[in-house]
Parts: sequence; C-alpha cells; structure tokens
Amino acid sequence: MKRRVLVVDDEKGVREALKQVLEFEDIEVQTCASGGEALRVYPEFRPHLVLLDVKMQGMDGLATLRALRELDARAQVVMISGHGTIQTAVGATQLGAYDFLEKPLDTDRILLTLRNALQHVDLSRENVRLRDEVQARHQIVGSSKAIKQLIERIEKVAPTPARVLITGENGTGKELVARAIHALSPRAAAGGPFVEVNCAAIPGELIESELFGHVKGSFTGAFADRAGKFELADAGTLFLDEIGDMSLAAQAKVLRALEDGVISRVGSEKALPVDVRVIAATNKTLAAEIAAGRFREDLLYRLNVVPIEVPPLRARRGDIPQLIEHFVGQLTRNTGLEAKPFDKDALTRLTAHDWPGNVRELRNAVERLLILAPGPGITVADVERIAAVGTGDGGRGTSAADLAAAAWMRAATFEDFKQAAERAYLLAKLKENDWNVSETARTLQMPRSNLYKKIERYQLTREGGGGTS
Repeated sequence: MKRRVLVVDDEKGVREALKQVLEFEDIEVQTCASGGEALRVYPEFRPHLVLLDVKMQGMDGLATLRALRELDARAQVVMISGHGTIQTAVGATQLGAYDFLEKPLDTDRILLTLRNALQHVDLSRENVRLRDEVQARHQIVGSSKAIKQLIERIEKVAPTPARVLITGENGTGKELVARAIHALSPRAAAGGPFVEVNCAAIPGELIESELFGHVKGSFTGAFADRAGKFELADAGTLFLDEIGDMSLAAQAKVLRALEDGVISRVGSEKALPVDVRVIAATNKTLAAEIAAGRFREDLLYRLNVVPIEVPPLRARRGDIPQLIEHFVGQLTRNTGLEAKPFDKDALTRLTAHDWPGNVRELRNAVERLLILAPGPGITVADVERIAAVGTGDGGRGTSAADLAAAAWMRAATFEDFKQAAERAYLLAKLKENDWNVSETARTLQMPRSNLYKKIERYQLTREGGGGTS
C-alpha cells in the first residue's frame, strides 16, 4: 500500500521541497499551509504520517498537534522546528509527537526520520490488529439466558479484588471467562499482566518451580535464577487452570502465597512480596477431590470466594448458530479458508447435537466442514458425513464404529485401518480432556506411559502447534 504523508507548513518553499523529496520515495503527499487546513484535510486523506511545522501564523504547531490527537489518538506526527524553537519541539514530543526535524532541513535526516516513523506506524497498527484478533478469539459469544447470566456475574466480580473459582466441563470456555474478568478489572486498566498456568500440563516435580521460580543450582538443570508465574503476574492476574491437578506440596505453597502475599523461589528462603489476583479453574468436583485426599480444603476456601459455573453447550443450544457464524468469520479471517454458508437443515442438525466436547468441539467441526465440504455451502449431508453428527440419535452423534467405518473405509490394509482409527480416537479423547494426558489415561484406563508412547508414535500434537501435557 502506498504511504501517505501530510506536510503542514506556512512556508511554500518548505512545502514544495518536502513534497519533492517524499514523492521521489514513491510517497503520496498532500500539503497544507495552515493548521486549520490540515484539520480539514486529515479525515479524508488519512495520512500515515504528518510533518508539522511548530511556528505558523494563526493556529501554531502545538495547537494543531493537540487538535490532531483529539481527532485521531493514533495520529503519528513529526514536528518541524526552526532556530529557537527546539525546546518547544521537544515539549511537543510529550504531547504525542513522534520526533522533530530541525531547519534547515537535511534530506538524509528527513528520510531517516521518515523511515523510522513509518516503521513505528507499522508496529503500532500491527499491535492494534493483534490485540483486536486476541480479543475476538477470546470473545464470549451467545445471547442465551445462561450466557447473559454468566456475563452479568463476570461484570459484577471483575471490578473487585475477589478471587474466583471457575468450574465447568472441558471445552466450555473457562479461560475466556478468566480473561474477561481480567480485562474488565482495574488491574488490566493499569496495564497489569494476565498470566496463565495449566497445572495439568506441568509435571508434578516442576510445578513449584513454574509457579514460584527457582535459584541457580537448586536442582539439576537449574542453571540460572528464574522468576515464576507469581512474580510475572505481579500487579496483574494469575490464572491457575486445572487447579485440581496440582500436587499437594504445590497447593501448600499457593495457600501461603494467598494468605501472606509472599512467595519463595525453590532453593531460597528469601520472601518475595507479590500482589496477584488469583483466578482458578477446574473441570473436577473439588469436594470429591478433598474427600479423596487429593485437594486441600483450606485452599478451596481461599480460592472459592466467588464461584462461576460455565454452562455446557447442550444447556445453551440457542447459541450454536451464533457461535458457528463467529467461528466462520474467525477462521476465514485468520486462516484464509473460504466462507461457506450453513443451510437451515445443517444448522438444525448441529443445534440438536449434544457436543460432549462443548464449544471447542463445535469449533473443530466448523473448521473441518469449511475445509472438507465440497460445495459452495454446508449442507446437512456434509454435517453427517464430515462433522460426524448422525441422524436419529437424539443428538448423540454416530457410534465410534460407524464413525471409523465412514472415515477410514478406504484404508489399504486392515492394519492401516486399525492404526488410523486408533490415532483418531486418541486425538479425540485428548481434545476432550484439553490435552491433559493424566486425565485422558484415567478415562481410557490406560497407563500414562503407554499413552505417551502412542502420542509419540502417532505424532499427536495440540492444534496450533502446542504440545501435550
């Protein structure tokens, strides 16, 4: 895209000289002789950068700068200063100007400042794009009564310092709730970080180091001091996902951190103060974990100040068409897939399905349909064949045998078929358990070491490039 620069100076010679230099660099240039003219031209011209003289008749450069920033808070401005106005130009940077050029203007200096400023514009716009993309990816979508009640609870608790315990099945969006609470909190407004830890994805012997950090030499492989997640989340929010999988030893240290507001790195007795709001989440029934001796009751009381339960997708079926539309938009923007409309019967079939994997499973099905559906739109036949949502089953979907037969009937040999079926089955179970290997192994009644071997054998990885836990 061709760059656009607005030159604002009441000296005609300066305007023409800058225009000539910039156009030689293949930049589109618009010139203005006054601040008032610049304010009129700016909205339509939408420049990437403004070169603005400090000393002008009528509205001077500082007043114009203020007005431009009010018009567009992201306006990028480089001030042009004559002799005796350097201090003024430096002060203008405090009002939001990117840099300043001193008269008489030097071509090399102009071009260097221009390149740096435009690079800054690119980075700023990329940051905005990425922030918008993250916000869209973590948006809570739906208009059902259950979702409205969830959002209402989030809005009530977010401005407070209260700890929150989020419960719900795998794939319901517990992380989205945690991020929404942080985003609406004073900590986020002050620039505090959101730090996430998946307690189920970290081996028990490393969880304390991950949470609290360690000092050099405290254990084999500790080659340098390292800050833990509590320190990294200072003045922000720490999200402890799958808290029910945390070891009892780590639970004791988390309890101390919550009670005293201090932590100690592994291998150190030094107490480090931390100011962290903790939000925890689990798909387990912690009361049952306490009864089994796997979770501390006193920690539950500390965490469960405000409980939030995220409803499963089957409890808010009316949101499914809206979620499908959201995922189609997201996937077509981020992956380049072609947008395909879902016909009425396809939406009806998808809405009737129980979705044991909840929102995560629905998103995977939408992506699969966009990739594999042969026609310009998604039909009910596509849903049954590609998304494995069967007919006449009360929304339960096809059986594992029917699904395997439909997907791998073209396997060259029976051994190929068995391997393909096993791979897909394990992948589905890992997704259902959010890639918690321990939980998946328990569900399958399989030794965890055996499951790890199969994961390695079939090269199974979490979507998006992440690994297993």
